[in-house]
Amino acid sequence: MDHAYLVKLLEDYKDGKNDLDEVLQKLKILPYEDLGFAKIDHHRALRRGFPEVIFCQGKTVEQVVKIFQSLADYNHNIMATRAGRDVFEDVRNLFPQARYHEMAKIISLTAEEGKKYQRKILVISAGTADIPVAEEAAVTAEIMGHSVEKIYDAGVAGIHRLLVHLEQLQSAGVIIVAAGMEGALPSVVAGLVDIPVIAVPTSIGYGANFNGLSALLTMLNSCANGIGVVNIDNGFGAAALADTIIRSGIYSDPISE
Repeated sequence: MDHAYLVKLLEDYKDGKNDLDEVLQKLKILPYEDLGFAKIDHHRALRRGFPEVIFCQGKTVEQVVKIFQSLADYNHNIMATRAGRDVFEDVRNLFPQARYHEMAKIISLTAEEGKKYQRKILVISAGTADIPVAEEAAVTAEIMGHSVEKIYDAGVAGIHRLLVHLEQLQSAGVIIVAAGMEGALPSVVAGLVDIPVIAVPTSIGYGANFNGLSALLTMLNSCANGIGVVNIDNGFGAAALADTIIRSGIYSDPISE
């Protein structure tokens, strides 16, 4: 239940389009709706600017579908991350307009189109193998209403592939960098720009990479200023942080609400 939904609900009551009992029935699910196996936070869009997002990993297909349906009753934009195609097929049976973003493993159902913010989010992957994590970040940011640009396979082993995009780097609002192996790329990027850089360690690499731990430690120990680090493979978390930075108003007001 976001701001627009609540305003319309109250305006319809004021105009006599629905009665008090109907309004109370819809408002009683605030702050959450108890499904037994999950408590759906319908109040989150009002607090955080975007509805609760479904993390599909560890949930049954039936649970995901029921949560998705509950969220869709009161929100405009619905997202489910770490979703397999089997989950998507069941969601699509109820919501034919739902989309599956294969590389990002995201299911989306969006009713609001258009970009809300002027400053762009730039998503960079160090290698091709890091693209799934980068895509999770990019798709999430787009669903949240941001314009997204991408630079893929521009790691430190061939730094000239990154430097040709210097103007693009310096014009972004926030930069998200996904890197595995030794995880050095975010430090390089942060040394070239004066904007926030969000580092995403990925689990890509050989044995001593320790499934992303080496990249995580490199990023946490960066000597470049202005880097925030999220968890391993957490492209969604990086995009959510970038969204918060842009919405904080440090650059400019939204184009539209």
